[in-house]
Amino acid sequence: MSTDLRRQRRLTGRYARVDGIPFMMPVNSEHSPALMVGFGIDAAAAAALLPGGEVHPLRLPNGRGVLFLTVIDYRTTDIGSYIEFSVAIACTHGAGPAPALLPMLLRGHYGTGQYVLDLPVSTEISVRGGKGIWGMPKHQANLDYTISDREVTSQYDLDGQLAVRIEIDVPRSPGIPLSVSSSNYCTFRGMLMRSSVAFQAKAHVAVGRWAGARLYLGDSPRVDPLRTLDISGRPLFTVWLPETHGILDDHIESWFVTSDTPLAPVEEGIDSVVDLTMSEQWLEPPNAPHGSALGAADS
Repeated sequence: MSTDLRRQRRLTGRYARVDGIPFMMPVNSEHSPALMVGFGIDAAAAAALLPGGEVHPLRLPNGRGVLFLTVIDYRTTDIGSYIEFSVAIACTHGAGPAPALLPMLLRGHYGTGQYVLDLPVSTEISVRGGKGIWGMPKHQANLDYTISDREVTSQYDLDGQLAVRIEIDVPRSPGIPLSVSSSNYCTFRGMLMRSSVAFQAKAHVAVGRWAGARLYLGDSPRVDPLRTLDISGRPLFTVWLPETHGILDDHIESWFVTSDTPLAPVEEGIDSVVDLTMSEQWLEPPNAPHGSALGAADS
């Protein structure tokens, strides 16, 4: 699945209102800086976090999987400004796991994308739209986003505790024009949801030993699943996008999440979005101490 840009261009300037949220098509964002970073993880442990038997970790040639962190400072959108902190596992979609490497070359055939484990955002209206319409696991949290000449950082606190902090060194490579579409998988209401986003930007990229990043996991129970993944202390790559232009497709696909045994009631159903407001108010910035980064003792 990829974003139908021809349809989005055709709809440009038309109006929509979904769950009370007004949109002018397309559902886009402008002038929004983003950081991306990938860390190696244990693929078998990652598989245990993926639902239903039809989403599988993307495997590198060494057999490891990939944890993606993507933090976007959305500055211009239909629902105001907010930060979005995505924690996801690179994945494929199908009856069985895909071979290594091929899913990166044949993305459509293998349903290559990312399964989003956690998606804190700054505002309640973003939760209302992202979860209620696209099935994304959004929830409001304390977030910040800091940019300097040498470093970009973002911290995510929940209920007064550190959840995740990421710091990347700004890659010194020249900006490479980038135009890509990506599939996002999530679970909501007992269904696997797939949406797609397309974006354009100039990307500054660092790979391997040239990539510098530090990942901190805090005491929040929300991040306990990440502790099972054997996350590498050093990143596989870092990407800095000083300004992105994105389109979130309004087309969504979904499938029932199934199991060999009867399933327990879902933790979050449609009732979790019914009473959400249209507030664009941010919570206070995070201030929990972050301690040492993963792998810091080995560096």
